Amino acid sequence: MYDLPPLARFGGLVATGLREVTSDPAALDSEGFWAVVADFEGGLVCARFEDVRPEPVPAPGRWRGPAPEDWTSSLDRAAYTEGVRRIRRRIAAGEVYQANLCRVLTAPLPDPDRADVDQLSALLALGNPAPYAGTVRLPDHGVEVATASPELFLRRAGRTVESGPIKGTGREAADLLEKDHAENVMIVDLVRNDLGRVCATGSVTVPALCAIEEHPGLVHLVSTVRGELAAGAGWPELFAAAFPPGSVTGAPKSSALRVIEELETAPRGPYCGGVGWVDADRGTGELAVGIRTFWIDRAAAGGPVLRFGTGAGITWGSDPEREWDETELKAARLLSVASGAPQPTGGTAR
Repeated sequence: MYDLPPLARFGGLVATGLREVTSDPAALDSEGFWAVVADFEGGLVCARFEDVRPEPVPAPGRWRGPAPEDWTSSLDRAAYTEGVRRIRRRIAAGEVYQANLCRVLTAPLPDPDRADVDQLSALLALGNPAPYAGTVRLPDHGVEVATASPELFLRRAGRTVESGPIKGTGREAADLLEKDHAENVMIVDLVRNDLGRVCATGSVTVPALCAIEEHPGLVHLVSTVRGELAAGAGWPELFAAAFPPGSVTGAPKSSALRVIEELETAPRGPYCGGVGWVDADRGTGELAVGIRTFWIDRAAAGGPVLRFGTGAGITWGSDPEREWDETELKAARLLSVASGAPQPTGGTAR
């Protein structure tokens, strides 16, 4: 295997010099700079680094990615659209109001011994820039993640916490439907409830509701939920209250998770989990929802593979074919970037 030292890269900073790795979220309230990767299924890796310095994302170099046609999906079109129909039946029966249905795409790595997620991040920075982009490279711990996430899961500054759920996606603002706005409001209510479990009574507010954000090739509806942590609450309590992110589960969250377990055929891993950093010395941190996220799985049967997830929120107003098309829209540009194909900065996803 190509020798890859541990590294994390977020927001113009690079962290090197690995000091320790733990699965205990309480470490994030101790000291030092931590990179964090939380799997959707509950696995948590927190890595403390010694050296943190400003450094721009490097120019792409070594990365060789799969061709767009090499990817296979955990759910094909027929299975996915049937899943949408089954969720709509659950909604009609009153079991759930909304559920996020996802599929995991997998492709063999053409040159696994030289595959470096930091180089993939460099490609993503050029072809699909994102506000919460980052890299976590811990090969000895089975974590090699490159994210181009547009979505804030949790931001913390002292006692103030904030979440930025995304619900509603289209090629342009005119594509967004009443269903998209209803879905966003539904998830905002869920996130308010999640943060309310660990925030001081009356402190949870919604400074922005259903704002339109433009990203390469598509637009999103984004809301902001903010609160003040209650006395005694820290990162462990935040994770317990808010994980997994509401925007990629559904409402009610417990019911949606049961539907997800029944319909999805592959674990999501870091996709739809949390990826980011925590500076325990300053009491700050920023975790993205692990969407638009690639990860290398070197333990896969048949050899190392690259994985990527895509999905859509399903409500009673969902059309199965339209929801499949939304998952295709979200994936197309990113898979093209990961293949190494040149991308226009403001191009349109297909």
